[in-house]
Amino acid sequence: MSGFEAVVIEESNGERRVSLRELTEADLMEGDVTVRVSHSGLNYKDGLALTGKAPVVRRFPMVPGIDLAGVVETSTDPRYKPGDAVILNGWGTGETHLGAWAALSRVKGDWLIPLPKGLSPAEAMAIGTAGYTAMLCFLALEHHGLEPADGQPVVVSGAAGGVGSVAVALLARAGCRVTAVTGRETEADYLKALGAVEVISREELAGKPRALGKERWAAGVDCVGSTTLANMLSMIRYGGAVAACGLAGGMDLPVTVAPFILRGVTLAGVDSVMAPRARRIAAWDRLARDLDRAALARMTREVPLREVMELGEEIIAGRIRGRVVVNVAGL
Repeated sequence: MSGFEAVVIEESNGERRVSLRELTEADLMEGDVTVRVSHSGLNYKDGLALTGKAPVVRRFPMVPGIDLAGVVETSTDPRYKPGDAVILNGWGTGETHLGAWAALSRVKGDWLIPLPKGLSPAEAMAIGTAGYTAMLCFLALEHHGLEPADGQPVVVSGAAGGVGSVAVALLARAGCRVTAVTGRETEADYLKALGAVEVISREELAGKPRALGKERWAAGVDCVGSTTLANMLSMIRYGGAVAACGLAGGMDLPVTVAPFILRGVTLAGVDSVMAPRARRIAAWDRLARDLDRAALARMTREVPLREVMELGEEIIAGRIRGRVVVNVAGL
């Protein structure tokens, strides 16, 4: 049985080891579709898995990588046949199920969707779980009544990261006036190139939250949580909404009920891991149609599989700009 390369996380006596190893198909977990992986991405959750700074990994050994693009090699699921191009986001891959940083991945067919027309596998993973999450946030705000073409002011926290970068690009291209919030002043030109009209320091949303602040934005996408989200909520205009999808700043939320009961603000939680198939397909179809490919290219760099292991600390520390594509197959 021929082997294939994989990044493997092992833990023994409290010590974590990450290495490039050779696995065989016998090492793969249960599933009805085996995918030959060509590309994956680096996400914040992957950084947590690599560093052990949160209990993301629930079994060892583990192959990290929470999203993939590839081609079906074998399938007993009637929806997929050998040669079909597919993508996957979430569903516990890289946490409880061997993930995407390996040349082969065996998964459940329910976790897969077809690669959207017009996207290459590399582009799909440049978007990745981060961009897919950004689109789910966009759709949540749109569902709440956001009308981007009217030039409504919106705010995006953690804007230089993966989710934030795609959110800025999507909202700006749709017609919103985007305020990008970042802790990295050096990224101002990058964020304006993605479409932000204003870049502000995260310190503006870092103080003790007021019950109600000045009404500044019609809507927001929050990738940070905690005090940042609380301050953002206090500054949303009457009847506006915030889509929350991240916790880089913490899981607490030191907010009062004032924005909700005095301004009718909505806090929409966004989950990308277990989203129903129809919602996933809708989000990816919109990404293929609406995301500016030039903006996507500006926010993306590619690394080979053997180099991604060194980037865990970088993404957790907020030093990764935009998106990192992992070229698993070395294409």
